[in-house]
Order: sequence, then C-alpha cells, then structure tokens
Amino acid sequence: MIIYNITVNIDDAVHYEWLEWMKTEHIPKVLGTGKFERATLSKVLVDEEMGGQTYSIQYRSYSREALDAYYREDADGLRQDGLKKFADKMLAFRTELQIIDEYNVAFT
Repeated sequence: MIIYNITVNIDDAVHYEWLEWMKTEHIPKVLGTGKFERATLSKVLVDEEMGGQTYSIQYRSYSREALDAYYREDADGLRQDGLKKFADKMLAFRTELQIIDEYNVAFT
C-alpha cells in the first residue's frame, strides 16, 4: 500500500476557509475518484517561521497502479481547484510513503 501525503502551509488569512473547503469539498472529491480507501487530515504541530498553519493530508491508495491512475486521470484538475481558490496563500508539497509493516499493541 502507498500513502500519498500532501503537506500544506496555509496563510492565516484564509486558514478557516481552506480547512472547511478541504473537509467538505476537496477530500471528498479525491476519495470520490475511487483510487483511495481513506484519508487522514492532520495538523502539523510546529511553529512555522514563515507563519501560517501547516497540515498533512494522507490518502491511502489501494495500490501503486491506483495511485498512478490518480496522477494520470485526476490530480491536475484537483490541484487546479485549490490553486484557483487559494493561489499564493497556499504552499504544498507531496510525498509518497510505502507501508512496510504495521503494528498494534493490545493490553490484556
């Protein structure tokens, strides 16, 4: 499984608008492509020198093929939606993470 991670720094002036847009529009659209099984929206707990608020959005893809199909078929249009709406108020970078193993602890 591959995690498609987007780290975003959003200007304080549009922070709440961006967060609402992410929750109600953008993340549902990305999941609606059918290429991911779930998404996690997290706040990055650091004080940025450049200001703003930083978030991580992690999408769990079904497979490498599903993620590649997302890049080919959906990514550009969905990225453009954010750029049109928030332009220079948003800085994003993307990474891919491959899950090697997962662990849980059980207390008895």
